[in-house]
Amino acid sequence: MKNSSIYAGYRYPAQIISHVVWLYHRFTLSFRDIEELLAARSIVVSYETIRQWCKKYGSTYCNQIKNCGQLGDTWYLDEVFIKINCLLYYLWRAVYQDGDEIDILVQKRKDKRAAMRFFKRLLKGQGVMPLKIVTDKLASYSAAKKELIPTAEHSTVQYKNNGCELSHQPTRQKERKMRRFKSHGQAQHF
Repeated sequence: MKNSSIYAGYRYPAQIISHVVWLYHRFTLSFRDIEELLAARSIVVSYETIRQWCKKYGSTYCNQIKNCGQLGDTWYLDEVFIKINCLLYYLWRAVYQDGDEIDILVQKRKDKRAAMRFFKRLLKGQGVMPLKIVTDKLASYSAAKKELIPTAEHSTVQYKNNGCELSHQPTRQKERKMRRFKSHGQAQHF
């Protein structure tokens, strides 16, 4: 983070705060795990402070990372189910050709309307249309693509979408570490 004015009022240096937020979002560590890692380096920070830093700065860091990189021409889309309070939800995920996550969306359905909502969110957030979209054979992708991105090539070849399928693994690890998501908002924020 280049702008140190957002850290004004904290007794810890910007490097420690940004490193803590990076640790939490990059690895499947809990707040208490990060607290122990810092304690091993003689930095005393409570897990609650770490939680507040992650809540405050996590989205800021994410937006800066998204805005500074140039997206590729190929987007990989996939959905996976997650349980929130014993109800089934779908976590829609978009990854571009280098394996970096573009966006996610938690929804109750996986029909055409849900796919349209996800595509609109992607297009609005990126401001660029992809040349090629790779998905599984879910019919709602084809229907939404036909209406919103008719010029993009659409591939549903088996095993082409494995990169996006594998990108769900860190989410599953984090979900287990957190002992399941407690609410729709928590899952979307994560």
